[in-house]
Amino acid sequence: MKRIKIPRIMLVGTGSGSGKTTATIALIKALSLMDKKVSSFKCGPDYIDPMFHTEVMGVSSRNIDLYLQGYDALETILGHSEGSDIAVIEGVMGMYDGLSFKDDSYSANHISRLTETPEILVASVAGKGRSLLASLKGYLDFHENLLRGVLLNNCSEAMFKIFKPLIESELSIPCIGYLPKIKEASIGSRQLGLITAEEIEDLQDKIQVLGETFLKTVDMDAILEIASDAGNLAYEEVRINKIAEKPVKIAIAKDRAFCFAYKDNLDVLEKLGAEIEFFSPMNDKKLPENINGIIIGGGYPENYLDRIMNNESMKESIRNANLAGIPIYAESGGYTYLAETITYFGQTYKGVGIVPGNITMSDSLVRFGYKTLTANVDNILCKAGEQTKCHEHHYMTTDNFGSAFEAKKESGLTYEAIHATKNIVAGFPCIHWLSNISFAENFIKACEERKPFNE
Repeated sequence: MKRIKIPRIMLVGTGSGSGKTTATIALIKALSLMDKKVSSFKCGPDYIDPMFHTEVMGVSSRNIDLYLQGYDALETILGHSEGSDIAVIEGVMGMYDGLSFKDDSYSANHISRLTETPEILVASVAGKGRSLLASLKGYLDFHENLLRGVLLNNCSEAMFKIFKPLIESELSIPCIGYLPKIKEASIGSRQLGLITAEEIEDLQDKIQVLGETFLKTVDMDAILEIASDAGNLAYEEVRINKIAEKPVKIAIAKDRAFCFAYKDNLDVLEKLGAEIEFFSPMNDKKLPENINGIIIGGGYPENYLDRIMNNESMKESIRNANLAGIPIYAESGGYTYLAETITYFGQTYKGVGIVPGNITMSDSLVRFGYKTLTANVDNILCKAGEQTKCHEHHYMTTDNFGSAFEAKKESGLTYEAIHATKNIVAGFPCIHWLSNISFAENFIKACEERKPFNE
């Protein structure tokens, strides 16, 4: 049993759009301006915020997801913040929003309670007067929680001076500060996901303003004191042993079109013995040399279809690797790239064409949410009957979802998903290796068995 003490705090919201992402960015920047070493985490399966924190803000960031990872893996991941002055955790959706409407299981609040992490509630005051207190009281009293303070968003200095004494006297919880509306520091959701060289300077300027404002309008001593009250992390550390007996090189897609990857998924592959080499379906002419496997994750391929689908030499390189029997794992946007066609705004593009399916865009989320995958057939990841957890979040649909796995939601709804051949697994569901490490082990073994591929 490992036990470590790490000061940490979780920012939770009254719901999506409450401002917790902006507050998290501002807090991380403010702490860095205080010369604090910061680690950050994001509750839930979201790729975008950790990517933003790592690539733009320069802090170590990982996902923590109780459903996908399990308790010991989650706490092992939190343990990566050892040596930091403070760990900042961003919640997901509303603080009590979890897997179902029955209770708060797998919610940000659930994770807070399990890990003994104090919470700060981020609440927008826009359009509210005294009713704000009723709303806050509901969150404070609704369920067991570790709420230790309130942070007001979209709040002027004048309104803060009114709300702070009311909140503290009537609700008996500290109101530790506020964030005003700052037009020049507004960061759109698409900017969070699409990190480009052209945007970096502008983003850094906005982040600087947010951090400096946070230092002026929020009681940082209170933040640090609340974080110091976090309980010890106590868990059985998830240990991953090297299984590859000879060199295994895995080519992983990484560019502006394919930018989604869990840091811990990459770590698992490397601990198992894989060497990772990134490649760009947008810009590279062919796959890297001497590879034993290929992974293509999600991202925003729909925004770059002209470039990725017209890069015929890369598509041909992937087709040749497939013919050579190289193991290929693709999920979400990566699957759409490997499919037969994709139609976007009335224009149809030819994909790599090694996986069945014609992809079209949808106006709404398709097959959204957590579920359990059970294999219907043997494949490069597992044997028939074996299971892992997954998540789906995409606005794409297809005329052929595949039938290699059964996907089951907690509601009981089931449907078939994912394509599998002797060397390919591809579909919309996204998996986390820590849900079932044997899936990653089997992929490594399949790669190890293949002769390195060269054009």
